[in-house]
Amino acid sequence: MGKFQRSWRLFKSSLTIMARNKQLLVFPIVVFLFTILIMVFFLAPVVLRPTGYSYASAQHWQAISHSLFTQTTDARGHVVQSSLTPTAMGYLAFMYLVSMFFATFFNVAFYHEILAALRGEPVSIQGGLKFACKRWKAILMWSLFAGLVGLIIQQIEQRLSIVGRIIARLLGMAWSVASVFVIPSIVQDEQNTNPIQMLKNSASILKRTWGEALIGYVGMSLASGLILIVSIVLLAGALAGSIMLKNFWLIGIAGVLWVLAMFVLSYLTSVAGQIYKGALYLYAANGIVTEPYNQEMLDSAWKFKKE
Repeated sequence: MGKFQRSWRLFKSSLTIMARNKQLLVFPIVVFLFTILIMVFFLAPVVLRPTGYSYASAQHWQAISHSLFTQTTDARGHVVQSSLTPTAMGYLAFMYLVSMFFATFFNVAFYHEILAALRGEPVSIQGGLKFACKRWKAILMWSLFAGLVGLIIQQIEQRLSIVGRIIARLLGMAWSVASVFVIPSIVQDEQNTNPIQMLKNSASILKRTWGEALIGYVGMSLASGLILIVSIVLLAGALAGSIMLKNFWLIGIAGVLWVLAMFVLSYLTSVAGQIYKGALYLYAANGIVTEPYNQEMLDSAWKFKKE
């Protein structure tokens, strides 16, 4: 099977799962709205606390800035360095961990429904959120562990200059690959709350498959890339037609439709990629081939280690 043919079949198969379970398309939107509400909840006390000035005045925002940052000046009074206050750094670290927790929480809820859809079970947003609530301990432990690893990598990058950036990027890549199946593992193994064991479970799947689990993502991106190229050709045709007809409303309308189409394509590709990842996980971890995927399609995404 050629790369483009496989890519297109994978994309169509993921779209079929979405068509059967339309709530999978709604889930990311609900997650986005929840995330905005959570961020507003934690940011509002910081930026809207009383300063003696109107919220619309520059003095209010200057007072907020002064409470969050300390400035070092030279002999001439020029600011040479600006840094966060200890309180601001503590609150920022707290928000970072909170954001990690909720990102993991919603991903667990989403993947619970993706795996349910792949197994032919009913899908609901409420069901996903209820399941994530039951797994809050595992989610919390993983969030703390992943947040700590992220902070360590960030510190290495900041403190070791160019060498640190290279090391941090290599560590970041290794971490991303090793943890690629952590979220499905949290969903699948309902008893495990040990974040190190979760990482081992994810890495063991990669080890069994020779560590090439991400080949399929590249393959699927070929289909969306082909659609993008075709859309650009059509947009160029609309531009040429607009110039020939001297009707610039045509290119304006075509441009707006193209932007909307690209947004929809990006959204569909993102959800399709998550569904495909779930199918790969079930195949690699449990040997389950879920329709409309088939074994040939999934085998093409893996290079199994020969015993």
